[in-house]
Amino acid sequence: MILREAGIGDIDQIQIVRHAVKENVLSDPALVTNEDCIEYLTKRGKGWVCEIDNLIAGFAIVDLKDQNIWALFVHTDFEKNGFGTMLHNTMLTWYFSKSKDKVWLSTSPRTRAEIFYRRQGWQENGTYGKGEIKFEMTFENWQKIKLNHGHQS
Repeated sequence: MILREAGIGDIDQIQIVRHAVKENVLSDPALVTNEDCIEYLTKRGKGWVCEIDNLIAGFAIVDLKDQNIWALFVHTDFEKNGFGTMLHNTMLTWYFSKSKDKVWLSTSPRTRAEIFYRRQGWQENGTYGKGEIKFEMTFENWQKIKLNHGHQS
């Protein structure tokens, strides 16, 4: 498994992973375009991929402009291998090296994603959009989590 920075050449496979998920499914696949991915990867923030045998197993993208986790998804064929946690930790370590502002995300309630974010130390802070749970992570909380779990900077 290779964990590396995502590039524009990864977008086709990123889209495959995004559309393969069973939870937090897009109501309309056209809502997230290749142009959106380019914007988030090159202008608004940064992304990472987990790659196995030249296949992207998962990806994460953070948006510095809106202080938001734009995406964190693992293909269903590669779930429960720790890739989501690796992507999550890499993304947050990078984000907090660039900004001390809290970062937020939203996810559907009663999903494995909700459980995952709670386990990672995210704090619920209301709702977002169409009944999604809004979570936040502060710089201070991330520093405590890194210290307690031994995450590398």
